Amino acid sequence: MNSKTKALLFNLLGFAVVFILSRMLLQAYSSLSGFWLPLTAFVISTILAPKFQSVKTNDGEKIFMKWIFVKGIKQF
Repeated sequence: MNSKTKALLFNLLGFAVVFILSRMLLQAYSSLSGFWLPLTAFVISTILAPKFQSVKTNDGEKIFMKWIFVKGIKQF
């Protein structure tokens, strides 16, 4: 599998997990309803989900991750 495809799948998986958790928590603990519930979960997930990027280096293509809960940039 291509490293760009892996980075895209990691982004999708990370976003989906944070989106589902934030939507469930918002539904349980807030009075949001209708369109505002998924919109708020989307904004929260966009901010909190880890970001993955495929970068071509001298050693080949590598995947890097940046996340607000981890200091610096991590390599996969």
